Amino acid sequence: MSSIYDETTVAIGADAETAKIVCVFVHGRTQSPQEMIDQVVRHLDAPTTRFILPKSEGAGWYDARAIDPLTDTSKAEVKLALDTLQHTIECATTECPNATLVLAGFSQGACLSVEYVMRNGAWDGALCLFTGCRVGTTADDLPRADMNGMPVYASCGDADPWIPVPPFQDMVQTLIECGARMRTEAFPGREHCVTATECAALNTMLDNIQNGIHAFGALETSS
Repeated sequence: MSSIYDETTVAIGADAETAKIVCVFVHGRTQSPQEMIDQVVRHLDAPTTRFILPKSEGAGWYDARAIDPLTDTSKAEVKLALDTLQHTIECATTECPNATLVLAGFSQGACLSVEYVMRNGAWDGALCLFTGCRVGTTADDLPRADMNGMPVYASCGDADPWIPVPPFQDMVQTLIECGARMRTEAFPGREHCVTATECAALNTMLDNIQNGIHAFGALETSS
C-alpha cells in the first residue's frame, strides 16, 4: 500500500491500526527526521506510539530566527511550513483514527509547533516543546488560541545560542494565560540539545496518555 505521506516523511513505531498514540515530531533547523529519531525517539519506551516525522523542504522550516521581528518574507515562510505541518497532522490522524495526537518538536520544530496550536487551538491530546518560543516578537501581535487545559511540556537551557530564556518564558506565560496545563524545565548550562531528562518527560507524557491520564496533575514549574 502506498504511503499517504510526502516521500520525505518518516513513519516508525507502532502499526497505524494498533497505535494508541500518534506523535508528529518536527525537527529543528538543519536537522532531519533521522536525527530526531537518533536523539529522541530511540530513547523512548513507547510501544503503542506511532511516530510521524516530516521533513522541511530546505535546511529549515523558515530562514529567520524565531526571535526576530516578522517580515513579509518570514510570515510567508512560516505559513508554508504550517501548511506542511497541517497536512502531516491530517494524514497522521487519518491513518490512525483511534489514536491520540501528540505534537512535539525541537528548536525550530518546537517554535513551529507552538505557532500551530496558537492558530488552531487545543485538541484532546498533548504538546511537547523542546527548546522553543513564539516566532516573532511581542510587537508582532501574535495569534492566541484557547488551550482548554491541554497538557504541555516545555523545556530550555540557559546556555542555548538559538532560544534565549526570556522568549521561552514569554511563550510559557502565553500558554498559561491561554489555559494550558504546563510543566516547564530550564536547565543551567544546557546547550542546544535534547537531554535524557527531556526525553523522559516526553516518555511520561506518552505513558500518561496511554493510561488515560490527560494531564500532569498539579501545575509543575521547575528550573
